[in-house]
Amino acid sequence: MAIASINPATGQVLKTFEPLSDAQIEKKLQLAADTFSKFRKLSFSERARTMARAGEILEAEKEALGRLMTTEMGKTLKSAVAEAAKCAWVCRYYAENAERFLADEVVETPAKKSFIRYQPLGVVLAVMPWNFPFWQVFRFIAPGLMAGNVGLLKHASNVPQCALKIEEILSHAGFPQGAFQTLLIGAQQVDGVLSDDRVAAATLTGSEGAGIQVGVSAAKRIKKVVLELGGSDPFIVTRNASVDQAIATAVEARIINNGQSCIAAKRFIVLDEIAEKFESGFVSRMKSLKVGDPMDSQTELGPLSTADAVKSLHADVQKTIQAGARVLTGGRPIERPGNYYEPTVLTNIPKDSPAYREEFFGPVASVFRVKNIDDAIRLANDSRFGLGASAWTNDPQEREQFENEIQAGMVFINKMVVSDPRMPFGGVKSSGHGRELGVHGIREFTNIKTVWVE
Repeated sequence: MAIASINPATGQVLKTFEPLSDAQIEKKLQLAADTFSKFRKLSFSERARTMARAGEILEAEKEALGRLMTTEMGKTLKSAVAEAAKCAWVCRYYAENAERFLADEVVETPAKKSFIRYQPLGVVLAVMPWNFPFWQVFRFIAPGLMAGNVGLLKHASNVPQCALKIEEILSHAGFPQGAFQTLLIGAQQVDGVLSDDRVAAATLTGSEGAGIQVGVSAAKRIKKVVLELGGSDPFIVTRNASVDQAIATAVEARIINNGQSCIAAKRFIVLDEIAEKFESGFVSRMKSLKVGDPMDSQTELGPLSTADAVKSLHADVQKTIQAGARVLTGGRPIERPGNYYEPTVLTNIPKDSPAYREEFFGPVASVFRVKNIDDAIRLANDSRFGLGASAWTNDPQEREQFENEIQAGMVFINKMVVSDPRMPFGGVKSSGHGRELGVHGIREFTNIKTVWVE
């Protein structure tokens, strides 16, 4: 089956590609292994110069790269351009800090000399999603290459042009041909690549199902894997919060990337005392969003990635309504060319409904009312996911309680959840394991070697 690039705003097929044959995959695997044997020996300063150059290219070409992302997966052009600029930032960040992050760590022991050394593992397979087609890749490859690893990218099948463009950028920056290669392959070909002895490890950002498949495949071969999976992030607002600011941020946090982000706020948990004010302001702002062409600078909400995504989201919304939920606004696909869905707010959500248990990938918000902070935390933690959480309060005791008791890999106070090159990114429970970004991210795919000299 061909790999297709389809404009989600129009449904137009832009370009198709044939998946790589077994012989072509073999050639790329061998090139990656051969390149690693040399690339790992380069100094940090040599790799840093090339990585900094990649950042310069991303910054210089961010407008064109933004248009490519918008055309292929539907995010607004403004957010796509910002994504390219963020990729430039992560390149600069690791170019400047990798040597310090991976420097030998001296440990005081009775030995003459004892220390920890961080060394690259080898060829790392990255299985990446379509929703942030550049950022997801660069937040892996910037630390990965700076650590001395080489990368193979199996990108989502609906963003092949983005995948090929990333390889082109890194090649133009000066990285050797086999340091980063895009594999245009189907999902059924991933296991064969991961099972190859030349592949040392894997990283995946995607659904629970995809994470389980890659995790099991890696476990059978005793290979390191980092998984960043789904999220149903809570957004908690207390009576001690700046409620107007929380409302404005809540809308942004729900519709970021057209609502298709693992760290988008999805469950809005508000205390009874301020629930009426929050719901009124939140629904009003959701209703007023400008939905339309993602290339239009005035558009606030663009299309979903595929027609199937609209069908799946609507089916879950309907099941939730049938279970007893109440619609405050929206709740239907938009009748127009492309893959559009109304900004939607649901409340009175039953426990046995999809909106309570599942991750909604689209502009659908679930609002819950609770009596107190303890109830808010219990509800926030009543999920198999544990990626991010946002809590709004100006009370120091409440803040500390949120920081300590919310079960998530990331907790943001008075701010929506974001990814930042300086901070580790990842979750707990069914949201995955391992970390990207920060000092922890660059060490994930290294051999943490103990050296003891007597």
